[in-house]
Amino acid sequence: MAEQIGFIGLGIMGKPMARNLLKAGYSLTVYDIVGSNQEELMTDGANGPFEQ
Repeated sequence: MAEQIGFIGLGIMGKPMARNLLKAGYSLTVYDIVGSNQEELMTDGANGPFEQ
């Protein structure tokens, strides 16, 4: 799938929504002010905000 999505906010609702997008095969770039939330999704395959 060629879709690329940027996701801002990985709190109580955002993190599960972002995980579902990753599971569906979307290329996802994530950002959250809490770095640990962001890093958790990056280990699942998401890109960080400063990665190309």
